[in-house]
Amino acid sequence: MKLPRRWMTALVILTAVTAAVTTTALLLAAPALAAEGPAVAMDPGILRWGFASAAVSAGLAALGAGYAVAQVGTAALGALAEKPELFGRVLVLVGLAEGIAIYGLIVSILILNRLG
Repeated sequence: MKLPRRWMTALVILTAVTAAVTTTALLLAAPALAAEGPAVAMDPGILRWGFASAAVSAGLAALGAGYAVAQVGTAALGALAEKPELFGRVLVLVGLAEGIAIYGLIVSILILNRLG
């Protein structure tokens, strides 16, 4: 089933607003986190860009994974309707599409770990 264009637009706008709010919250929280963080003083600009890049990497990976799962899942259901014995192969493909979100989360954790 294909989503109508207005639903896709609404989902993209909702994702963009969520990413913007999260990034803004992280940017506003950076000075407070820097004050409580390591004993070595870090430039707040570096922290802001670090938090923003971590949020963007996780957010875009989740958005890409959602799109990939939607496309692969739709095709998988169509294939399973005709040949139920393909379940194992289809499950692997959907799992690979979901792995994109995990990779983005790992990159985000690595960025945050590098910040201190």
